[in-house]
Amino acid sequence: MNRHVEGIKKGIGKIIPKREEGQSKEDYRNLLVAKGAGILAFVLAALALVRGAAAVLPGSVTVTSSVNGKLLPISSVETDKKEVALSFEAVYGNGDITSILKTLKKHNIQATFFLSGGWVENYPDDVKTILSAGHDLGSIGESHKHMPQLTAEECLEEIEQAHTKVQELTGYEMFLFRPPYGDYDNRVISSAAKCGYYSVCWDVDSLDWKDYGVDAILNNVLKSGDLKNGSIIRCHNGAKYTAQALERLITGLEEQGYEIVPVSRLIYRERYHLNGEGRQVKD
Repeated sequence: MNRHVEGIKKGIGKIIPKREEGQSKEDYRNLLVAKGAGILAFVLAALALVRGAAAVLPGSVTVTSSVNGKLLPISSVETDKKEVALSFEAVYGNGDITSILKTLKKHNIQATFFLSGGWVENYPDDVKTILSAGHDLGSIGESHKHMPQLTAEECLEEIEQAHTKVQELTGYEMFLFRPPYGDYDNRVISSAAKCGYYSVCWDVDSLDWKDYGVDAILNNVLKSGDLKNGSIIRCHNGAKYTAQALERLITGLEEQGYEIVPVSRLIYRERYHLNGEGRQVKD
């Protein structure tokens, strides 16, 4: 939403004429009156734009993300559909990204990649490849910090800097945000919403970052008591065994009857509330 407001401010600045040197106050006032109709038309159009943005941006949509005064990220989705979302956090290295993308393509699956700004800067070609393959691009902040330790201004900077890098590189406007390490508080969630982002965590963690092996990853996901319709599964690129486990992970989910979809397709965009576990429930 902030980006829309700033654009409106710049637009108003362009259409309101500046007072020229030597121009009397009366002449300048008469000029403003003459321009008044055009300025009013722009302002009315701008207000309509803001109202339109409010219909789709999480910071303005009429939803309830607060449970007993605590703002929560989305951890899963209440749905009758046998669907789950597969997500990857891309923060360190890119050695396995080609293998991961190849396996996803083999199974015709679109996933969600939460990228740090540093990863975007270091591996721009991979970012373009991920997007061109039809996957979601989401943000995990500029520098993967524990954001509850930051001020509100620093939280906004973390989100906006990563957003700008992806937007300038690809033209894509990200709207999914994952708090680094799953660490959040009200300030983090509200900051993401102000930037036009849905905050998304997970309810099934592969724990692939612990490097315990392929079987550990499979057991943590496929045998998890939390795995159900609407689950969001957390994985990483750059972990030692993730790429090796991915083929069996996908087939294991499919054998249980799940369709794997990107987070953007799984979540509700409006008219929902969250329960105490961060599960999205349709109103």
